[in-house]
Amino acid sequence: MENQIVQLLFYCLPAVITGLIAFYFFNTHTKNEEGRRRYLLHKEAQKDILPLRLQAYERMTLFVERIRPANLIINVVPQSDDKDAYENLLIQQIESEFVHNISQQIYVTDECWNIIRAAKNATIQVIRKIAMSDKIETSGKLREAILNEFLDKNSPSATAISYIRKEVQELYS
Repeated sequence: MENQIVQLLFYCLPAVITGLIAFYFFNTHTKNEEGRRRYLLHKEAQKDILPLRLQAYERMTLFVERIRPANLIINVVPQSDDKDAYENLLIQQIESEFVHNISQQIYVTDECWNIIRAAKNATIQVIRKIAMSDKIETSGKLREAILNEFLDKNSPSATAISYIRKEVQELYS
């Protein structure tokens, strides 16, 4: 009886080992196939998403260019000599452009979006700071002071555009 059990064990042991090896290879193969399918789906999704991301970067570049103080002053003409009304008009234009492009944040990185928001806020802050000066009494003088502020230094928009360019280059690396 004991001899039969040992003999049965010798017959079953190779089958069990073969079954375990087959299970291991089948499991590994399944995981590899799942990874490959996931990679192919990701690659296919990238084909659709990349144009959307590039379009978002283009729109954000356009936004940042529009709020560049020199461009803003050219595009937003004062409706009167009242400097406070012109200040509000400039800020309203910036906020309006921002709200128009707010949906693009889902396609750019958080860091890029934060830099774009910082550029917007810094531009508004500079306009408000300049408008608070007692020396500036008219909208024409406000325009001139804003332009003079950025003659020798980079605007917040320039920093944002540099960062956007860097991110777009990383998309192709």
